[in-house]
Order: sequence, then structure tokens, then C-alpha cells
Amino acid sequence: MFENIEWVFFDVGSTIVDEHIAYEHRMKKIADLANTTYRSVYETAMEFYKQNKKGDLETAKLLGVDLTKWHTEDEILYGDASKCLERLSSRYKIGIIANQSLGTSERLENLGVRKYLDLIIASAEEGVSKPDRRIFEIALERSSCKPENAVMIGDRIDNDIVPAKQLGMKTIWVKQGFGSLWNIMDESEKADIEVNNLSDILNFL
Repeated sequence: MFENIEWVFFDVGSTIVDEHIAYEHRMKKIADLANTTYRSVYETAMEFYKQNKKGDLETAKLLGVDLTKWHTEDEILYGDASKCLERLSSRYKIGIIANQSLGTSERLENLGVRKYLDLIIASAEEGVSKPDRRIFEIALERSSCKPENAVMIGDRIDNDIVPAKQLGMKTIWVKQGFGSLWNIMDESEKADIEVNNLSDILNFL
């Protein structure tokens, strides 16, 4: 389906990195602060995610507590991430475009996948966050890649698919994490390809 692809860009959270433990940690903290149960916080957050909202943030607001610290030490690699990146890196240049705190390269090194990556563009270092198109433009400029020769892969329709499509990049929605609950509202939110895990991407690239 995709022709003349030179670069494949990935998001990090809930795309190559499994965040379910970190989200569980955060929701338990929200429950403690609000003097309620984890189950109640989780179920409320799920309803917000199904409404295309950021569930943990909206739940914290609803309960009148601050959104708690994100624990990067809770992050783990998806089981098929290394295989996917290794395979793709033999055929394409691989980059990261992600909203991440400082130290993204080091964290990906610790997870064992930095060696497959040719470029890392992270919001903390660049001073601009998705869905702002400028972070995608920075990645395309540094990779010397035209939008039509690049693919963006991510779990978030709002942060990954919509801005990448606007720039003319090809898009793959990997339906992992809470991003998989997004309800497509119009054509601008439709990715070129939808997959349920990273392994499925290898059927298209």
C-alpha cells in the first residue's frame, strides 16, 4: 500500500512502550488523594476515554485533585517492539516523534531499542508538543524527508494521526492502550491503516 517510504516514525507511549502499570500507579494515587476506590477511578476514566478525552486528567479534575506524577520506571517494552523495530530498521530509517519528559534516548537505551533508532524528536527537548505540527516538521527537516516519504505510527488519533495526515505523511493507528478507545468522528481522523499490535505493522511495511 505504501510506496517510496524512506522514514518510519513511531510514538513512544502505548506504541512501543506499554504504559498500563504506570497508568494503574497514577489512578491508584488519584484514588488515594480523593479518598475513593481504584475501581471507581478506573471506571470513570474509561468513560472519559470513550468520549475522546484524556481519562486520567479529566477524572482527577472531576474529583478535585491534582494529576499525580508519572512514573517512567513503571514503563515496559511491548513484547513485539524489539522484533518490529529490528525488522523495520533493516529497510527504513527509524525515528521517534513523541511527547516525552527529558531523557527519552536514555530510557529507550535502557529498554534495549535505542540501537534501532536513527532520530529521536521528543517534546521536552524541542519545547513543542504534539499535536502541534511543528514537532513533526522538526522531525521531517532533521531527517531530510518529505512528508509523502514518511509514515507516522501511533496510538493517539489526536496527537499522532491527525497532524501527520495534515502534513501529508502516511499514518498507521496502532490500537493499544487507552488510545484504542477513540471514536473516529470524521475523515480527518482516519488513519491509512489500523492495526492491533506492532507485529501487524510488518504486514504492511
